[in-house]
Amino acid sequence: MSPSSPASGPTPIAGTAPLSLCAREPRVPADRLVAEMVPPPRFDSVRFSTYIPDPNQPSQSEAVRVLEDFATGLDGAPAATGRRGFLGLGRSRTPKPPAGPRGVYLDGGYGVGKTHLLASLWHATPAEPSRKAFGTFVELTNLVGALGFQQTVQTLSGHRLLCIDEFELDDPGDTVLVSSLLARLVEAGVALAATSNTLPGKLGEGRFAAADFLREIQGLSAHFRALRIDGEDYRHRGLPEAPAPYSDEQVTRAAQATEGASLDGFPALLEHLARVHPSRYGALTDGVAAVCLTGVRPVPDQSTALRLVVLADRLYDREVPVLASGLPFDRLFSEEMLKGGYRKKYFRAISRLTALARDAARLVDAP
Repeated sequence: MSPSSPASGPTPIAGTAPLSLCAREPRVPADRLVAEMVPPPRFDSVRFSTYIPDPNQPSQSEAVRVLEDFATGLDGAPAATGRRGFLGLGRSRTPKPPAGPRGVYLDGGYGVGKTHLLASLWHATPAEPSRKAFGTFVELTNLVGALGFQQTVQTLSGHRLLCIDEFELDDPGDTVLVSSLLARLVEAGVALAATSNTLPGKLGEGRFAAADFLREIQGLSAHFRALRIDGEDYRHRGLPEAPAPYSDEQVTRAAQATEGASLDGFPALLEHLARVHPSRYGALTDGVAAVCLTGVRPVPDQSTALRLVVLADRLYDREVPVLASGLPFDRLFSEEMLKGGYRKKYFRAISRLTALARDAARLVDAP
């Protein structure tokens, strides 16, 4: 079988043929994009109490304390238009200036639990789920693309809290767009919280990525308190070793034996992603129990690579295992890509796809 050919095999063991992501062209209404701005399933149950600080890293315990206090200050009252206290303070017609920064930025490297803490803040904030939002930087830009800038401002202005995970520092255009959006939301009294992964090449430089973050959101710098979260250095951990790929036949058989699994040739899937807006990648995986791919090979160009990064994020959020043949996931991106401006995204995608590949081992090992 050619590695790039869609997998085929014997009569499906599960009784029905596997799904195909390439056959799906989801249409996602804008209101669903807003409704889905909650912590992903992987972080449904996380809380501050489930975050276990490293006793050798006091900054982790300090971050929990500060974020718990920050959540307590958000009283759940609807945000009002005009300039009012950022934490819901100052209920009179004459707003009182906020006592401290209007937002928090979690500053640290990979694997120190920033998303866990950000999701815990969302859960701890005393407001109805419809009055607080959680999404990645990419999901926020996709929302602006779907609703338009003014409608997005109007939709989010009534929120108590907006959490932005993985704030991107490598796309100046989108960063300026989101900075303008956040400025409008701050005026409406919306609290902000954000994270951004440290670039591997910048570890050890001052306060990690904090200076980059505050510079990129120029007008909002004064509204953010940067919380440094120290932890195991990414350079010392290195990328997790990707499990060895399976054969085309093993992947095909597992897809046929697993109810709700999809089965696609990797090159065909990459082509299909170019025809589906990234805001729909979550819907693309609706109801999919596992993603099975044959013929994994290096991505051919940066545009394709960035689309794959978004798909990897959505699969990781939904805890969908990924079983593959071909090359291991740590060889998806060229050395040039891993040294370029988008390397943060590529490292994240490798890490997440590798974790999902480990999860998928049970599909082959199952009797």
